[in-house]
Amino acid sequence: MNFYNDRIIFHVDVNSAFLSWSAVDAIQHGSSLDIREIPSAVAGDIENRHGIILAKSTPAKKYKIQTGEPIYTAKQKCPQLYLVPPNYALYVQCSDAMVNILREYSPLIERYSIDECFMDMTTVMDIYKDPVETAFKLKERIKKELGFTVNIGVSNNKLLAKMGSELEKPDRLHTLFPIEMKEKLWPLPVSELFMVGRATAPKLNAMNIYTIGDLANYNLDMLKRKFKSYGVMIWNYANGIDSSPVIDNKSIEMKSIGNSTTIPFDVDDRHTAHMVILSLAETVGMRLRHSKNLCQLVHVYYKNNLFMGKAKQRKLKYKTDCTDHINKEACILFDEIWDGSPIRQLGIAVSHLSTAYIDQISFFDEGNMEKKQRLDKTIDDIRRKYGLNSVVRSIFLNSGLKPLNGGSPLEKGEERTTIF
Repeated sequence: MNFYNDRIIFHVDVNSAFLSWSAVDAIQHGSSLDIREIPSAVAGDIENRHGIILAKSTPAKKYKIQTGEPIYTAKQKCPQLYLVPPNYALYVQCSDAMVNILREYSPLIERYSIDECFMDMTTVMDIYKDPVETAFKLKERIKKELGFTVNIGVSNNKLLAKMGSELEKPDRLHTLFPIEMKEKLWPLPVSELFMVGRATAPKLNAMNIYTIGDLANYNLDMLKRKFKSYGVMIWNYANGIDSSPVIDNKSIEMKSIGNSTTIPFDVDDRHTAHMVILSLAETVGMRLRHSKNLCQLVHVYYKNNLFMGKAKQRKLKYKTDCTDHINKEACILFDEIWDGSPIRQLGIAVSHLSTAYIDQISFFDEGNMEKKQRLDKTIDDIRRKYGLNSVVRSIFLNSGLKPLNGGSPLEKGEERTTIF
C-alpha cells in the first residue's frame, strides 16, 4: 500500500537520552554495568540527595519514578536506584554525533531539541526510494555506531511524524500516515496529543472528549468558543493537519541557560543566599561563555521551606557573558522579592541570547570590562584543564556551601584547588 504523497518527514527521538548517553559513555570507558538495564536515573545533586530526577531507565519506570521528582522520594520508591550525575558537555557531543549521521541522509535537518530532530526526506526520495526501509537502516546504524537507540516516526508532516515516534518505545520505527490515523492515533487518550497538556485534558474530558478521535470529530465551532485559536490548533492536530516546514538549524538553538539548587538546610540570611546565587552564577556564566552567547535578561526565583516562592526578571541595558555581572543583577533581583521566609531552593537563568558582541556595555559601567573577560576566560581554561574546583572563590572556604552549583560544560577531575 502506498501511503506516500508530496512530502516525507522523519522524526528521530533518542530513547531516554540523558541516561542512554551516560550509559554509553560509561561502557566506552570500561564499565561492565549498563545502567539502562537496571533501575537508574540521572539526577542533579546526588551527594546531598536534594536534586531532582532528570531522566530514568525503563526498569526505573516500574517503580513509578517520575522525571522532575526529588531524589529523596525516588529513593523511597526504589532504595536500590542507581544515580549518575548529569554531564551536559557529553550530551551535546552525543547529539552532534547523531546529527552528523542524519546529515548524510538529508540536507534539511531541524534540531527540535537536544535529543529530537526532524528530517525532510522529500528531496532525496529519488535516492532513498523506500522511506520505511531507509528509516529502519538509519535507526540500526545509530545503534551500531553510537551505541544508543532511537525511535523514528515516518509521515507526511512533522506533527504525525512526531506522534508516530511516540507510539511505542524503545528502539522502534512507526509510520503514521493520514490513512493510518483512525487505527493508530485516534484511539489514544486525548492527553497524548501534542500540545494538549495536563491542564487542558480535564477540560476536554468534561466535554466528553476522551480520545484523540473524539477531539478530531468534535464540533469545531464549539471548540473555538471554548478555547479560541487554541481550540482550532488542537482540532487540526487531532486531524493530522500540519503544514509547518522543517527549518534547517545547524546547531541547537538555546533560548535560555539556567541552573537551580535545592539547599539541604533552610537559608534565612541574605549573605548565605547571595553566596548560593554566586555559586549558580559561576556555572551559568561558564555555560553562557561555552555556548559563545551573550545574555540581556536575568531571571531569579526562590522557594521557601513550604515550597512557595517568587520570581522576578529584568532586561539589562547591555549584553554580557560576565559572571560578576550576572551575579550582581541576580542578587539585586533576589533582594527585591525575598520576603524573609526560610529558603530551600534558589535558581537563576539568563535569556535573550545572542552572539552579537558589544564592546562597551554602558557609559556608567566599570572601565575594566576587557580585564573581567580575560579573567573569566582564564578561569574557564583552568577549570577545563584541571577540574571544576581547581579555582574557587575564597568566600566559599569553610562555608559549607558548594562553590559551583548546577550543570557545567566542564567535566574534568578535581586534582588541585586555587583560591581567588
